[in-house]
Amino acid sequence: MTKTDQAIDQLQRMIEHGDLKPGSMVSESQLVEITGFGRTPIREAIQRLATARMIRVHPSKGLEIPAISVEDQLSALELRRPIEVLAVELAAARAGAPQRAAMQELAARLAGRFGLRDYTETVRRTHAMIIEAAQNPYLSAAMLPLQALSRRFWITYLRDEVAEIARGGALHRQMLSAIASGDKVAARAASLALNDYLVAHAVAVIARRAAPTSAD
Repeated sequence: MTKTDQAIDQLQRMIEHGDLKPGSMVSESQLVEITGFGRTPIREAIQRLATARMIRVHPSKGLEIPAISVEDQLSALELRRPIEVLAVELAAARAGAPQRAAMQELAARLAGRFGLRDYTETVRRTHAMIIEAAQNPYLSAAMLPLQALSRRFWITYLRDEVAEIARGGALHRQMLSAIASGDKVAARAASLALNDYLVAHAVAVIARRAAPTSAD
């Protein structure tokens, strides 16, 4: 992994978990200081994250960590849905024996209890494993930014952490198990179920905002 890739990973995690807060402005030099990386990898990371809509560059003002709206999430999930279906179907067909064994092991681990950061890292590993097994070099560029945006929204609007992690973990476990067994039909169904869950999570945010307060 290059220094740029490492910088992207670190900044993406910080944005996802709100260590860099939505709506805040930062400078390139601040990111260099925060992360410990040099200017070149940070500059390249900023460019990549700007393309992925995780950072917004204002030439005269600095770097904005943009808020993510429900509309953004639903648009990302709309595009993520068919791409992820393709990925899991390819992975179910193409994964090698060691990859299938690793997926079964990770699926078993997802049955356990997690804190939020450990869970999101496990989900990140799940998606990386699926992309690798799919054996299509273009999937990473298409999928990872969409998954990062979805994950950021999910974390931002998480309410019942224990229940949501249990639900998300079960859905990812089903997807991994189906791929590991080579069942393309079940893998597709599990992928669609995960997308449905994330859509429902976003719609619930709309419903909460529309609900009258006790003062109404």
